[in-house]
Amino acid sequence: MADVILTANEMRQVELAAFADGIDAEKLMDHAGEGIANAILEREPNPGCCVAYLGKGNNAGDAILAASLLAKAGWEIWTRQLVPASDLQPLPKKKLPLLVSQRVSDPLSGLPGSKPVIILDGLLGLGSRPELNAALKALTREINALRQCSSATVYAIDLPTGLGEEGIDPDAVVADFTLTVGFPKTALFRDDATNCVGRILVVELPELTVRGPSGLGRAILSGPGNLQRLVPRRSFDTHKGDYGRVGVIAGSRGFIGASILCSEAAARAGAGLIALYVPEEIYSLVVANIAPEIMVKPTTDLRSVLDDRLDAVGIGPGLGSARRQEILDAVTQFVGPMVVDADALNALSAAIDQLKNCAGPRLLTPHPGEMSRLWPTSGKTRSEIVTTFTTEYPVALLLKGARTLVGQTGKPAAYNSTGSPGLATGGSGDVLTGVCAALLARSISAYDAGCLGAWLCGRAAELAANHSSEESMLPSDLFAYFGSAFRELRESR
Repeated sequence: MADVILTANEMRQVELAAFADGIDAEKLMDHAGEGIANAILEREPNPGCCVAYLGKGNNAGDAILAASLLAKAGWEIWTRQLVPASDLQPLPKKKLPLLVSQRVSDPLSGLPGSKPVIILDGLLGLGSRPELNAALKALTREINALRQCSSATVYAIDLPTGLGEEGIDPDAVVADFTLTVGFPKTALFRDDATNCVGRILVVELPELTVRGPSGLGRAILSGPGNLQRLVPRRSFDTHKGDYGRVGVIAGSRGFIGASILCSEAAARAGAGLIALYVPEEIYSLVVANIAPEIMVKPTTDLRSVLDDRLDAVGIGPGLGSARRQEILDAVTQFVGPMVVDADALNALSAAIDQLKNCAGPRLLTPHPGEMSRLWPTSGKTRSEIVTTFTTEYPVALLLKGARTLVGQTGKPAAYNSTGSPGLATGGSGDVLTGVCAALLARSISAYDAGCLGAWLCGRAAELAANHSSEESMLPSDLFAYFGSAFRELRESR
C-alpha cells in the first residue's frame, strides 16, 4: 500500500529488503527520477526554467535524473551544487553526465521573465535534519528567496531540506509540492511542517510498495488508491432513488447563503433528492435564490425532519444559536447517518455526552475553533485530538485544516492529499457538509464519506484556483469542478 505513512527508518528497511531481494539500486533511482519528472510535467505543461539544487547523496541522483528528463521535454536546466562533482556519492556521480545544464552562481538574477520557473530541491531528502549547517542554510535561504521573488513553484524530493522527524529548521525549504518517493513519510505530517511541505504527491515505486507494511493500524494518506472504490460507474438503468434522499437542516436570518451552499453541494455530489429544511421566516428568501432542483421545506420545528423519509441528513450550517434543543434532538434521534457541522457542533459543545446515544452513524466536521469548544485540545497534536476524541465517542471525526484529518475507532487516521489556500473563505465548510451528506445517502460509511468528501472538495478547489486564483475563488466555484474531480478519481490508475 503506497498510501501507508512510514518513518524514515521504516523506509530504509523497505529499501534494504528490496536490495536483499535483488532489486538494483540504480534501476530504482531511474524509476524514481522518471516518476518525479512525470509528476512535474503533469502540472507544468509549458516548458521554462528549472533550477535544480543538488546535494551529494541519492536524493541528488533522483533530482539529476528528473532534471535530465525535463531537459528532454524542453526545459532549460540550471544547477546549484552543494559539493563539487568529485564529491558526489557513486550513483549521483554516475548519473551527472546525463544532465545537460548551466551551472549558475546567482540564480536570483537573469531568470527568464516570460517563462515559468520551477525549483527542484534535491539537497537532502530522507536524510534531512532540522539543524542545517552553514552551507546548506545558504542554499535553503536562496531557494526560499528565489521562490518569493520569481513566483517559482518549488518541488521538494522526499522531504523539504531542513525538515526531519525531530523538528524543522527555521530556514527549511518552503515547498509547494513534496514528491515523496515510495511512501509518504512521517515527518511530512508534523503540525508545524504543513506550510513548508505543501501538497504531498506520492511517486510510487512498485519494487518498494510490495515490500511495505499493510495499512492495518497505521496512518494513511487518503487519495485515489484508497478512494477509487467508492465512486463506481453508475448503472445505465439507475434512477434517483438509488442515490439517496438527503435532508439539509440549515440557515437562519442573515445566513441563508449557508443553507443554499450546503444543499446545492449535495446536488453536485450526486444525491438523488435533496430537501432543505429552513425556518419559516427565511423561506421566501431561500426559494428566490436557490437552484430549482432543491425542495425547500419551511418549518417551525427543526425536529420535523424526523418524520420524513430520508437516507441521510446534513445539519448545522447557518442555523444560529436560537434552537439548540431542536438541534440536539435532531442530532441524537435521526436514525440514519448524519453530518454534524457548524452551529450543530456548537449546540453539542454544551451536551457532548449525547454523542454516545445517537440513533445512527455520525460524521462531525469541525474546524479547529469548533473542535476546541467540543473537546480539550490544548497541548495536543491534531493526530492526538482525533485519536482521543474518537476513542471516547463512537463517531467519525473530520478535523478541518490545511491537512484535513479523518478518524474513527478501528480505522486508520487518514490525512487528505488535496486542498488549496483558496478554501480559506467562509462557506467552504458548508459545501463540504453537503457533499458528505450526499455520500452518506448512498450508503457510504461515515468515515469513508469524510475521506472522500474532503478529497473531492480539495481537488475541486485546486482546479478552481488554477482557473482563477486562490484569492478570487469562491466556495460556490467548486460546483463547476466536482465533475472533473469525480472523473479524475474514477479514471486514476
